[in-house]
Amino acid sequence: MQHPSLLIAGCGDVGNRLASQLHACQWIVHGLRRDVSRLSVAALPVPGDLAQHDCPAAWPEQLDYLVFCAAPSRGDEAGYRATYVDGLQQVLAWLASRGQRPRRLLFVSSTGVYGQSDGEWVDEQSPALADSFSGQILREAEQLAWRSGLPATCVRLAGIYGPGRHWLLNQVRQGYRAPSQPALYGNRIHADDAAGLLAFLLQADWRGLPLADCYLGVDDQPAPLHEVVDWLRAQLQVSTQLPAGLMRRAGNKRCSNQRLRALGWQPRYPSYREGYTALLQDA
Repeated sequence: MQHPSLLIAGCGDVGNRLASQLHACQWIVHGLRRDVSRLSVAALPVPGDLAQHDCPAAWPEQLDYLVFCAAPSRGDEAGYRATYVDGLQQVLAWLASRGQRPRRLLFVSSTGVYGQSDGEWVDEQSPALADSFSGQILREAEQLAWRSGLPATCVRLAGIYGPGRHWLLNQVRQGYRAPSQPALYGNRIHADDAAGLLAFLLQADWRGLPLADCYLGVDDQPAPLHEVVDWLRAQLQVSTQLPAGLMRRAGNKRCSNQRLRALGWQPRYPSYREGYTALLQDA
């Protein structure tokens, strides 16, 4: 049987993990990024810049799937638009110039497209009406993917943590606490699970299973930030407290992964406890 081919546009940390997982399943994986020296050995290098008009010279001749998971190099509005909207338009133009029509496009988005902030549960049917420029631009890019003429699925990932992503651990080590009232719910997913669910969806599509146009990529247990912080303090045996060291993060909602679970996906790290335990053991 023919081995499916995949291009990961914006092949960073999650893309490299995805490449490794699918390469082990004999997929042919191409990774597009500016600095290909940082690609996983599982990905065939495609040097390219989403801001350039010309199609990369190493663009694959055959392409069954496209995963767009670029990340902005700047966190301002212009940076987001250049990456998600202009970047996706550029990749779609490259496909058209090569006369290619992949079986499916996966666009990696974010749960930041939701504006809910009262701790309510959110799923794929909930209104995605974020006030932030980042959420609005991601919604614009999602619409672009759905209107591309390709079968397209948007995967809205929650906050990614894992190796190399130690912001919260560093804050806890410094003595920061989180307020218990009001409880601020957060949603997260381990980097390996983020890559794993993308691999799961691609393999499901390859087997002929119908996919929805959107999935929420989160673990099983949204948790209040103060609960996560207190648990980490205990694991790290941190006793210091900064006098005014309260962390306050935007967002307060609980995202459901039931649509993915119904399709058969199961996270390797169902909650922050399993994920951070593995992270601390490897530290």
